[in-house]
Amino acid sequence: MIRCSGISLVLGGKQLFEDLSLAVPKGTKLGIVGDNGAGKTTLFRMITGEVSPDHGVVSIPAGSRLGHLPQDLVEIGEAPLISFLKERAGIADLEKELADVRDRLSRPDLDHRQRAPLLARHERALQAYESLDGYGFEAVAGKILKGLGFRQGDLVRSCSEFSGGWKMRISLASLLLCRPDILLLDEPTNHLDTESMEWLEGYLSSFPGTLLAISHDRRFLDKLTTRTAELSGGRIRVYTGNFSEFMEKRTQELDIAEKTRKKQDREIARTQAFIERFRYKASKASLVQSRVRSLEKISRSDAETGGRRVSIKFPKCPRSGLDVIRAEGLGHSYGDNPVFSGLDLTIRRRERVALVGVNGAGKSTLTRLLNLGETPSAGSVIQGHNVRSAFFSQESAKNLDYGHSVWDEIRSTSSICDEPQRRNLLGCFLFSGSDIEKPVRVLSGGEKSRLALLKILLQETNLLILDEPTNHLDMATKDLFQDSLMGYEGTIVIVSHDRDFLDALVDRVIEIRDGRIFDYPGNYSYFIEKRAGSLAAAEPGRSGGSDGDEGSLKEKKRSEAERRNRLYREKKKFLDELKPLEERIEQAENRTGSIDLSLADPATHRDPERVRELVIERAALEKETNSMMRRWEELMDALADAEA
Repeated sequence: MIRCSGISLVLGGKQLFEDLSLAVPKGTKLGIVGDNGAGKTTLFRMITGEVSPDHGVVSIPAGSRLGHLPQDLVEIGEAPLISFLKERAGIADLEKELADVRDRLSRPDLDHRQRAPLLARHERALQAYESLDGYGFEAVAGKILKGLGFRQGDLVRSCSEFSGGWKMRISLASLLLCRPDILLLDEPTNHLDTESMEWLEGYLSSFPGTLLAISHDRRFLDKLTTRTAELSGGRIRVYTGNFSEFMEKRTQELDIAEKTRKKQDREIARTQAFIERFRYKASKASLVQSRVRSLEKISRSDAETGGRRVSIKFPKCPRSGLDVIRAEGLGHSYGDNPVFSGLDLTIRRRERVALVGVNGAGKSTLTRLLNLGETPSAGSVIQGHNVRSAFFSQESAKNLDYGHSVWDEIRSTSSICDEPQRRNLLGCFLFSGSDIEKPVRVLSGGEKSRLALLKILLQETNLLILDEPTNHLDMATKDLFQDSLMGYEGTIVIVSHDRDFLDALVDRVIEIRDGRIFDYPGNYSYFIEKRAGSLAAAEPGRSGGSDGDEGSLKEKKRSEAERRNRLYREKKKFLDELKPLEERIEQAENRTGSIDLSLADPATHRDPERVRELVIERAALEKETNSMMRRWEELMDALADAEA
């Protein structure tokens, strides 16, 4: 059992823990949650012995093998990947030991007195090697590495060749291969794609030891944990059940606490009114004193009321054309390394599209191309009529000016919000007081993400292209941003590994796989279901089922094809009119803008006849544009009805 007893710790002048106690029975799978800064990572570091408490005791069972995956990158040297894994698992030392003993035993000058201790040494090393499954180590390592997204050829690559995210996967693989009794995982899903996450969940579900996990991924916690510990205010409380069950119980507690507080407030108000009314009446003096004493004994329950629910809305979206982004024959390469080729893709107004795929499939590359931030190697990307986009990059330096302070960054962002509104929004995103004067360059990863997302919230857009916006966000900020996106009236293209976040938000999933795209019209759960079916059907050597099943499948495909054809014919008559109409609207708006520039020029007013002609033309254009816009709205409604 892991046991923390009476732990107190002051860190950086802040009371992080105060008389904290926690007991984790053997075999428990415990999720640890709490706001950023609550001390979750520090708690792990105390269990591993990296940090010592000011008071109290932390203990783990003697002889337990402890595995810890930190949130921060750990350097892992330059050895080949398989050699590093063998070294971490203790296999490399045992192989050297066995080789050394065998070499000594094979010497012709070895006498019988030296042979006996060498044989005993060989037996001990061999038992240890077999207990670690040394003979099957490379096969098991290959299976784990494949599950985490590595390829067969990666086993002989130097660890130094891998990026930071892949090095974190190497660290995770080494932990799993060490087969620890206690496994501490600090944000293990941060550097994993969805496929690797699902594999890890399956692997850990059968982990026989004790598991403690810190994660902002609700689905990960729901699938794995059987208990949830909430760290808040320097104390920790343990609840039975996974994260969803914890949230349900916590919500009930907060509701009860809120009702208790309101009842208490009413009682306090009545008591204070009685005291004020009869304070100066001698006949009521004893009653007044009794009420004063009872008032002093009341202990307010403010701590259990929870934080207030904040709601933030995007500015109203300017209207865009029906086709927001159109990519044709799109291909991209970096040097001799092709990422994808021949992609045809259309994203329409108000669609919420998730881009998914394994790491390295090209999701971030595609977002940059769709944002017109990079020139494709082949094909083209066209953004539609009146599209105003905002882009969130994984690389914070591309979202923010590191020479600014937090306030300078927000103040310099073009927005209809005034200064008080901007300060309120900063508070909602956890920047308050002196925090807004911090230089951007010293912010943590989470703070930089929050600031970049707030900048996007301020802008007047109708297209958001977001590359991993939820990395580094705690659950409260993630919920706040998700709620904002749910109310956004424009188009969204998003890359995220947070499956719960995507499931509630998107209505279309585009998977990039093997240099091609696969389109799924539904949310993330629909994509997982359909992808599993298509991959199973494509698996070599898989049974095709009975003739009846094949016939049923053919009939289903034929029926779906007929439905798609009917929908296409129904929509085509509207689309054929819609596209040229949008072009005429754009031409009229451009001409109107040109007339406005001419009328603003003092030289034009020297010719009254020219002014009169321009005014008449502008009035006619405005009337024509209004008429076209009414027709555009009718076509959009008809198209929406056809799709429904």
